[in-house]
Amino acid sequence: MTDGADVASSPTTPDRLDRIWTIPNALSALRLLGVPLFLYWVLVTEQDGRAILLLMAAGASDYLDGKIARKFGQFSRLGQLLDPAADRLYIAATLVALVARDGLPLWWAVVLVGRDVALVPTLPLLRRHGYGPLPVHFLGKAATFNLLYAFPMLLAALPSRSDTLATVFRPLGWAFATWGSVLYVWAGILYVVQVRQLVVADRAAPWQAGAPA
Repeated sequence: MTDGADVASSPTTPDRLDRIWTIPNALSALRLLGVPLFLYWVLVTEQDGRAILLLMAAGASDYLDGKIARKFGQFSRLGQLLDPAADRLYIAATLVALVARDGLPLWWAVVLVGRDVALVPTLPLLRRHGYGPLPVHFLGKAATFNLLYAFPMLLAALPSRSDTLATVFRPLGWAFATWGSVLYVWAGILYVVQVRQLVVADRAAPWQAGAPA
């Protein structure tokens, strides 16, 4: 899915936004279906190679569905829900896997999951004022890309591994994870700020409408 600027500038009509059967939506749905398979491979069978390939494919499809949506104007309301849902599920699933395999401190995972939990109350608040979920900000997409780059590297560099790939990927994985985590939390703060601005403006509108010219 694209960021808010892309959605706002795209020549889409309400009818087109109601579409379900689009290529970006299909890619997002496939990403969602891959989450339980990823968890099975990394936690049950410990087939890390397959899990890493699936995670990389999920990251590539996340990039592709945005490109396709922009190029062919295939934006939709369903896509606005599916795309961030798939991103957050993969992030949560990978955090669970990394913590379970001692590849990431628990507190780090709690911070990232806590960011999403903190945003949950904004949905009914927006709905109460007549708004749906806000479009994904570019900063949020950048954070997700950094994390989706970091996670395969961290899985390939688990503490139990000491091969050449682990040695190479360990510093790179932590670098992407650090930058992505900072951006992820920052994007969450900006989201709350945007929600607050909308709510304040909505509450001020009746007073402005009744004010004398």
